Amino acid sequence: MKRYGFTMIELVFVIVVLGILAAVAIPRFSATRDDAEVAKTRSDIASIRASIVAERQSRLLQGSTMFIDKLHDNANANLFTGTDAGTLIPAVVGVPARPLMQYGIATRANVNGHWQPGPVAGAAGADGRATWNYTYLMGGVNVVFTYTPATGTFTCNRAGAGNAGVFCRNLID
Repeated sequence: MKRYGFTMIELVFVIVVLGILAAVAIPRFSATRDDAEVAKTRSDIASIRASIVAERQSRLLQGSTMFIDKLHDNANANLFTGTDAGTLIPAVVGVPARPLMQYGIATRANVNGHWQPGPVAGAAGADGRATWNYTYLMGGVNVVFTYTPATGTFTCNRAGAGNAGVFCRNLID
């Protein structure tokens, strides 16, 4: 007699094997996504810091020792486009105004893996200019980065409370 189908035991065995494969594969895909999010953020931070340094070098060539005042435009649609006193980096010694980063980094409110809109002015730095706080949402935790125009530093609090400090260390170390 010929068989034209599968027995119940064969079907159960295939379902069990597929279940085991899924149980192993899903956590690996989740970890890969988290690793990609960290890599993207590290890339963003490196680009921001490189832009700050490039702008400072440009200013030094023009005879100014000041770092840029803030890293965002007033509309806050894009962060890290660069402004001074509410305008793009102004013309200095005949150099036309220009953005800090040509395209900036788009914000998305309350979405993991994205910078949050609305930078907040912080305390005045050593030179009297306000520091600026930029928030990155990672794993449901706000990681706050502070830009200090007196020194040109862009960093987060490595010793921050809870997961914010842990995520900060993962992003900048």
